[in-house]
Amino acid sequence: MKAEVVQQRSLLELAEVDAELSRIQHRSSHLPEQQRLEEVQRNHREANDRLAALRLALEDLDAQIKKFESEIESVRAREDRDRAMLDGGAINAKQVTDLQHELETLQRRQADLEDSLLEVMERREELQADQSKALAEIDALESELAEAQHARDEALAAIEQTRHQCVSRRDELTAHLDADLVSLYEQQRARSGTGAGRLQGRRCGACQLEIDRGELARFAAAPEDEVLRCPECGAILLRVKDGAK
Repeated sequence: MKAEVVQQRSLLELAEVDAELSRIQHRSSHLPEQQRLEEVQRNHREANDRLAALRLALEDLDAQIKKFESEIESVRAREDRDRAMLDGGAINAKQVTDLQHELETLQRRQADLEDSLLEVMERREELQADQSKALAEIDALESELAEAQHARDEALAAIEQTRHQCVSRRDELTAHLDADLVSLYEQQRARSGTGAGRLQGRRCGACQLEIDRGELARFAAAPEDEVLRCPECGAILLRVKDGAK
């Protein structure tokens, strides 16, 4: 296949544009801004999970407090009833003794219940403090989340702008290139990922492998419009010097 030097130069630029598009694709899937966003999102989820666990624990403590308060109220009512019976004086000596014993038992029971209630209420205060910290942490993380989202979106927008410029330039190049040359290039690119590369001394610019002296001698003897192929990877080898027209 023959191709004028200007066509070869355009094809080399096409290969460079495609290489840049590959780099853009890699950058878009390995953005530090995306990784930062995912880290903040993970921290935000974990903070919300901790908050949910605290709320459940507080609900459990509230149920315990309600139960202790109800039991204490029941014990007090029983004490009031027993004291009223003692104060009424309409009971015999055995009933007096029994009531006094029951009052002592009720007083101990009330003291135990009040101690337990106090412990639960102290624990509730601790959890409320933890809940306040968790809410403050979530507020801070939501601010970080918004910032990280904005930074990621800006990075993607910049990448998309560069990608759009490359695609536009690619369309311009392919529109002015020989169709058969483009077809050969695209076939090779589909096979190896790189369709063409500059001949750099003894090295193929596509696969970076050195070419033996015999092939180099053949290349040197070939007309400048001859389309050469790398014997190692099959890529189109372009003998284009910087500044060539």
